[in-house]
Amino acid sequence: MDITLHKSHINSRQSHITITGSKSESNRLLLLQALYPQIELRNVSNSDDSDLMAEALKSSSHRIDIHHAGTAMRFLTAYFAIQEGREVTLTGSKRMKERPIKILVEALKDLGADITYLENEGFPPLKIKGKHLTKHKIALQANVSSQYISALLLIASRLENGIELHLEGDITSVPYIKMTLSLLEDIGIKTAFTGNTIKVDPKVDDPTPKTLTVESDWSSASYFFSIVALCDVGTEITLASYKENSLQGDSSLVEFYKHFGVETTFAKHSITLLKSAHVSRESLIEFDLTNAPDIAQTIAVSCFALGLACHLTGLHTLKIKETDRLVALKNEIEKLGGKVEITENALHLSASDHMNEGVSIATYNDHRMAMAFAPLALKIPIIIKDAMVVTKSYPTFWMDLESIGFRIAK
Repeated sequence: MDITLHKSHINSRQSHITITGSKSESNRLLLLQALYPQIELRNVSNSDDSDLMAEALKSSSHRIDIHHAGTAMRFLTAYFAIQEGREVTLTGSKRMKERPIKILVEALKDLGADITYLENEGFPPLKIKGKHLTKHKIALQANVSSQYISALLLIASRLENGIELHLEGDITSVPYIKMTLSLLEDIGIKTAFTGNTIKVDPKVDDPTPKTLTVESDWSSASYFFSIVALCDVGTEITLASYKENSLQGDSSLVEFYKHFGVETTFAKHSITLLKSAHVSRESLIEFDLTNAPDIAQTIAVSCFALGLACHLTGLHTLKIKETDRLVALKNEIEKLGGKVEITENALHLSASDHMNEGVSIATYNDHRMAMAFAPLALKIPIIIKDAMVVTKSYPTFWMDLESIGFRIAK
């Protein structure tokens, strides 16, 4: 379904939104709950990805289809590799079959796992025969998706000897790795992260029954940071439920959006975003997003809408997401009249003072493309193609925009 966003204005006095639990935290905790049923979870993400993850973990089927859910593909590959005596075919959408998984599969094979490719070498679908794994020392390239690393860490405590993982080179998305380790520590699993080596001890005894509450998703909050950045000085939006000492790397939004005149105030369970100052169009926004690549689209669109030049680096993982996000950003911003240059790991946007109206934004089966471009409706009318792709991570996104004043026609 396509939707039209008419030029809109925010009613900031009534702008209070509760955002669902973090998809990143939820998917990790769902896997840990499957390994340790004593764990109870609250505020689990209502995203398609987390729903698919939960269904797959409960399924007794020999064939699991996770559609577009990349995190689920990686985490479940590791999970099913240790389910002794069970054989599973793990598959997904056409795009999922184009997303590489060889690095993770080879690491699991080094531990003794039995995994074969059913179509193309290095890509899903996979046939996985669960085994008892005793090997524990492996090496992995560090500059790849942190989800490969987290997938191994999440199953480590159920291996006979745990895991000692050596990361080779510069590590990508460190906050996501630390999130995984912190969640393991929360349920009593001993970990250590020293230099480029991570150790996770085996867990002999099941953890004490415990209830864990998932923090709301900072990636989803990013679109409201962008909205406030595009509004008049004095505009406020309050979001729940967030904490200042977040495990999520995308909480770096608080610092990044200060450059756009957005101040963040923490209350007990919420944050309030305030547009406190205008931003000079002479500014050049330069961010290294190595530790928060999922907010690159939001930031690039914010810069374009404000007529700012930006240079964003640390984006090499964007090429293996739901789409090649660098190419997608270039295509859609240039439709709107912007000028974008991309490399393998960077995006440069030139400053501009014009936006083409009524443009149809292609979303490429990518939820973040739809949501990142939506704030432009504060400046111009815009059309979002395949708008319900947002259900992958944020099913109520369009309803929440309407609640704060966006004018949407379906």
